[in-house]
Amino acid sequence: MTASPGVGKTHLAQAIGYEAIKLNFHVLYRSIFDLVRDFLRDEAFNQQDRVLRKYLKPDVLIIDDMGLKALPKQSGEYLLEVVMRRHENRSTIMTSNRPIEDWGKLLGDVPSAGAILDRFLHHAQTIAITGRSYRLKDHPTQSQKEKSPKSESNEPLTAGGAS
Repeated sequence: MTASPGVGKTHLAQAIGYEAIKLNFHVLYRSIFDLVRDFLRDEAFNQQDRVLRKYLKPDVLIIDDMGLKALPKQSGEYLLEVVMRRHENRSTIMTSNRPIEDWGKLLGDVPSAGAILDRFLHHAQTIAITGRSYRLKDHPTQSQKEKSPKSESNEPLTAGGAS
């Protein structure tokens, strides 16, 4: 991850990452899917130490998208290894749109999820964000549509865009 002056709007984890970079911290930003894929690929080539070093080296590791979809069987073991070795040594940020109570099911490994959360939450600052998605900030709500003259017309309403 590198700091870019024209980044625009980002989500909180990315913004923290950019600020850490400005302070000369080494930051790695990966989705949980990329992390698991890296371990699975390198396991096939017997190079797990190399991928583990990749995740242990950064001052700040940001793991994004925990819980968006089911993860492969050994995901809990990989994530536990990373969290366990970074615990009390380096900063780790995880984003999730699912409650931590669901992590055992998401990882398919309740004991690993418990161990991950035990270490992860030990010195953690948990930030719960409620409300509408920032990505939808310019999208009219149903009450705004009802007040809008366009909603009375026969023109179709469309939504789109990239996230």
